[in-house]
Amino acid sequence: MFNILVVEDDSDLRDIFCRTLIRHNYTPYPAQDAESALDILDRQSIDLIISDVMMPGMNGFELINELRQSNIDTPVLIITAKGDISDKESGFRAGADDYMVKPIDINEMIFRVSALLRRAKSASEKKLTFGSTVLDYTSFTVTSSGTSQILPQKEFMLLYKLLSYPGQIFTRQQILDDIWGIDDIVDSHTLDVHISRLRERFRTNTDFRIVTIRGLGYRAVKYEA
Repeated sequence: MFNILVVEDDSDLRDIFCRTLIRHNYTPYPAQDAESALDILDRQSIDLIISDVMMPGMNGFELINELRQSNIDTPVLIITAKGDISDKESGFRAGADDYMVKPIDINEMIFRVSALLRRAKSASEKKLTFGSTVLDYTSFTVTSSGTSQILPQKEFMLLYKLLSYPGQIFTRQQILDDIWGIDDIVDSHTLDVHISRLRERFRTNTDFRIVTIRGLGYRAVKYEA
């Protein structure tokens, strides 16, 4: 179960966020300000942080900046009423991973939390071995049959996602949200093109193949001659 730190000075919102996280099998750790959040981080392993910006004392941007300067790379989802493009820029420059503007759709928050955790999981694992095929996340390199090739970032992330969960069907929307992000305007054709490129690159690979599940999406399965 993932541990989520919720930093929000509005007690009602904090409670709503925490209750929603519990319903989706996450363990929330509530904090009313940045100082309380830092105290929790000192004594508890946290997988993701949801933080407001405007708080008494240290604000959310300052909190993120302090974490990043301390080499703490825990994913951070900013949820704030500050929706100007300059505010978003400040958030991302500070080191935020995603940004939502109040009032928010609570279900969308859960989607974003899930996507951020999946990305963090993939990034932390660094390498993935599937049969004799090895994917190196640090260099976007795939090695198979003694040959290595560097893939474009999105192609690599797509292949890494599919091979991380062999046999699992991912819908088109799940893949688009996770690889390209919820806010990016990308249509299904872009995904189809990337799948086609991967199939062409690895048409002789004897470890896996990418299967289209009509009307749903894609999955990677162990190759069977």
